[in-house]
Amino acid sequence: MAVIAGIEFHKVKQPLNQPFITVLQKVQEREVTIVIVRDAEGREGYGECVAFDTPWYTEETVTGSRFVMEQVLAPLLLGGQMEHPAETACLFSTVKGNHMAKAAVEMAVWDLFAKRQGLPLYEFIGGVYAPIPAGVVVAGEMEDLSQNIKMAIDSGYRRIKLKISPDTDVALLKSLVAANPEISFYADANGSFSGRALEELLAFDQAGFVLIEQPYGEHEWEAHRIARSKMTTPICLDESIHSLEDVKRMAEQQAGDVIVLKMGRLGGWAETLKVVEFCRNEQIGMWVGGMIEFGVSKAHNLALASLPEVKLTGDFSDSGHFWQTDIVSPEIYVEHGKIKLSESPGIGYRLNI
Repeated sequence: MAVIAGIEFHKVKQPLNQPFITVLQKVQEREVTIVIVRDAEGREGYGECVAFDTPWYTEETVTGSRFVMEQVLAPLLLGGQMEHPAETACLFSTVKGNHMAKAAVEMAVWDLFAKRQGLPLYEFIGGVYAPIPAGVVVAGEMEDLSQNIKMAIDSGYRRIKLKISPDTDVALLKSLVAANPEISFYADANGSFSGRALEELLAFDQAGFVLIEQPYGEHEWEAHRIARSKMTTPICLDESIHSLEDVKRMAEQQAGDVIVLKMGRLGGWAETLKVVEFCRNEQIGMWVGGMIEFGVSKAHNLALASLPEVKLTGDFSDSGHFWQTDIVSPEIYVEHGKIKLSESPGIGYRLNI
């Protein structure tokens, strides 16, 4: 039985090493809120809220989520007793929406419970110890694409995700993919084909991508269903997936083949593990997506990727990809295209803020 005796919230703000450019936004600086929960014995668990400073990705923002965590969620949690961290989701069920705020606090509680049992978080959730394949997102101007891909390959990455839109030079992408047959290339459209003719998306079908992520808007289920029925490249849904119910809808409507797991969007560990179980039973592909996050969130994501059902390579770059200095130690490194799981209790990293 654990008693949550204290909660702290800390702002972290750093510039990116280089701008992260998509059709939705250009991110040059990242601010997050780090959550620290403590039990009565002084142990600490860490979480990270991955909301952005403006509502370009979801309706949540750094400022709004901070208010919800401090003024709404913390009072529900403080002083309470619980047998298992999944009870956190039950406590928060009376609060509508605010998945990123909920996820950050819940992540900290799961980390704390793993530490209380002296287990690495990956083992606590039923994961398997094995190096996690690293995958990087190459997002920048088209004229820099070839050089950025080369840099990623030279750094050891064997899965590279490219941002696409109707304005992307398909022939260039096809030539880059063909020139690097040892690399798994994903494509991410961030909904940019919404309102465009299907033929514009079909032009990417023979480019050699392992999958195409979120070609249409998050609520455009029928458009995704039609695209899936016409294309040989698997369709992956990201922004459309906010809950287990969304995954069930995708399966029922045959609107996709693969989903991206993002705990911040799903609301935390409890809902994410339900989604993993459903996808395993329905044989839906899964991989863990990134949110331009710091090491705390990435450590949780590495534990999630350790589950045997999560077979596709996720967004796992090393600490130096985005940041001059990460907020965890030791920093997260890619070695020979993979990241080793920490065998220390909890997320396995110390917090430096």
